[in-house]
Amino acid sequence: MRIVLLGAPGAGKGTQCKRIVARYGLMHLSSGDILRQERAAGTELGKKAEDYMDSGALVPDDIIVEMMAAAIKKTPEAGFILDGFPRTVNQAVELDESLARNGQRIDAVLNLRVSDRVVVERLTGRRSCPQCGAVYHVKNLKPKADRLCDNDGAELIHRSDDSREVVNNRLKTYRQQTRPVVDYYKKNNTVYDIDASKDADQVTSLVLENLDVLVSV
Repeated sequence: MRIVLLGAPGAGKGTQCKRIVARYGLMHLSSGDILRQERAAGTELGKKAEDYMDSGALVPDDIIVEMMAAAIKKTPEAGFILDGFPRTVNQAVELDESLARNGQRIDAVLNLRVSDRVVVERLTGRRSCPQCGAVYHVKNLKPKADRLCDNDGAELIHRSDDSREVVNNRLKTYRQQTRPVVDYYKKNNTVYDIDASKDADQVTSLVLENLDVLVSV
């Protein structure tokens, strides 16, 4: 299976991605991880992306697509799941063209749908351990001791990128750039809309219900 996972920040993509990979033996391809790996390895593509990354600018589509296409060629027969890519319609078009040259196509696009209100509540309520990186939530995943990490007792922090202002900006960017990607894939009848406002286990059940049908075809 070749899967694209889409959804707003806080939709639960990370959790669902891990469960999908475990279930079907797919390779998880994260554009952010691959960019960092290429840069650390000093590859030609990594060097091209370096200046953009250092300045905080978006890495051009052609570089991103070339990196992802190279990573896709190394995936196992079982397939892959793309996380954080494609972010724009242009990237989606170039990805389709790249896959087509190898006789492949995207089999399913999982669109995790969640309201802005739920996203803001989820992200602004997150608390993180500065030592081990464990994540908690003021309502849904409280530590055993108030404001202290269960693992090492460190005082939990509210990260700056989980502030209401930053979360709202991230949602705005998502609406402008990535939502059109969903519309693009809907033209190919490959989009599965998933209600991601539910409990994580319920969302997983919905996701697997759709993917199991594809596996059995």
